[in-house]
Amino acid sequence: MDRSVPPLGKNGVNAVDGPLHDVDGHRVRLTAPEALTNVRTVLELCAAGEIKCGAKTGRPSAASIRTIDTHLAQGDFYTDQPIASFAWPLLIQAGGLAKLEGTRLQPTPKGRAALGKPPAEAIRHLWQRWLTHAVIDEFSRIENIKGQRRRNVLTAAKTRRQTINEALADCPPGEWIDVDTLFSTMRHSNQSPTIARNDMALWKLYLVDPQYGSLGYAGFYRWELLEGRYSLAVLFEYAGTLGLVDLDYVHPAGAREDFQNNWGGEDFDALSRYDGLQAIRLTELGAYVLGLTGAYQPSNTAVIDAAPLKVLSNLDIVATGDIPTPHRLLVCAYTKQINDRVWTVSATSLLSALDSGRDLTEFTTFLTQHTKHDLPSTLSTLIADVQRRAGQLTDLGHARVIECADPATAALIANDPDLRPLCHPISNKHLAVPLDQELKFRKALLKLGYVVPGQPMT
Repeated sequence: MDRSVPPLGKNGVNAVDGPLHDVDGHRVRLTAPEALTNVRTVLELCAAGEIKCGAKTGRPSAASIRTIDTHLAQGDFYTDQPIASFAWPLLIQAGGLAKLEGTRLQPTPKGRAALGKPPAEAIRHLWQRWLTHAVIDEFSRIENIKGQRRRNVLTAAKTRRQTINEALADCPPGEWIDVDTLFSTMRHSNQSPTIARNDMALWKLYLVDPQYGSLGYAGFYRWELLEGRYSLAVLFEYAGTLGLVDLDYVHPAGAREDFQNNWGGEDFDALSRYDGLQAIRLTELGAYVLGLTGAYQPSNTAVIDAAPLKVLSNLDIVATGDIPTPHRLLVCAYTKQINDRVWTVSATSLLSALDSGRDLTEFTTFLTQHTKHDLPSTLSTLIADVQRRAGQLTDLGHARVIECADPATAALIANDPDLRPLCHPISNKHLAVPLDQELKFRKALLKLGYVVPGQPMT
């Protein structure tokens, strides 16, 4: 497909917001501003318990992908192909900003700290961690190429990512480069992210049928099919999502024809969801993340630092202007939403926030930064009362409850010099043993001449 790279500017192609849905459509997305917003949005969604991932795979559920998609600053890149909404939970996990608790992602202390720092720092951290601690091999997202899961087929993904990182760092900031030119440069600069371990491994990769569609046949393997598709996946789904590169893309259907002559290639409109990527441009944020510049200053600081909220004495919070999605999610975590621009604070809403692991200082600091007036005394009084009530209880962790046959036995155990510090009476016949003291408790219990049946010491 012969097309010139569209320059941005008054005589060029303008950037277009929102996902692409038309097969003959075209988008140029400026990714840095939305990435700076989205990293906070996704962390807030994690704090709200809105993102579920597979316990073994770490991949987000279909419902979570839809939730993320609806909250992204400009939506995903396509309406029918999850890319950014799929990538964000993986990036957050790889960066250690959130971890699975059960099936839900929850922010780690590092993730909560990131919410209070410039988002560009979080973006840089996420990319650097992705290079070495990625949750998946990006090539697994090229689902039409089969045989990937067989042993000794694919090279180490970590090495491939480093190669892409080097190729990105060689791109001139602020200049568009079409992907085929980038591919050629990578090949001539010894920056090829080799996919197959060897020629034998190449035979195990195939389209449609393992015998007829094998890429081991003469003329069936091309750099663009393996290394090229892997490069597109990393650039589009991860570098693009994090705002390192601006993206010029079309719909993947029919965008590339380099696989059509392969056996089984006629079954597909596109070999991958990334086939529509036409050109990239290294952003100022990308140059900062890659270490090409020492600092980064977002261009929309004035918008981000605006004060669009008013806190009324009746404990209503009113939005007097537009507020970014992550800020809206934060307010919702501590309040009950009345309508699109009004929230109300109550003891119940604040206690619920504390119960979910939030910190009231985060809330008061946020309100102070985003209002032009002092917070009303009614809110300060309410917060102080809630903090006092929250301080009345302390979580001492899990314990095993032991029931004794009679009060005398319970008293004997509870008053034994060796057992006294290891258990706590909770009734005249019941003892609570902290789980971290259980082994010591059982050993001391044996010395006293007693044992809890059916509970072996390990």
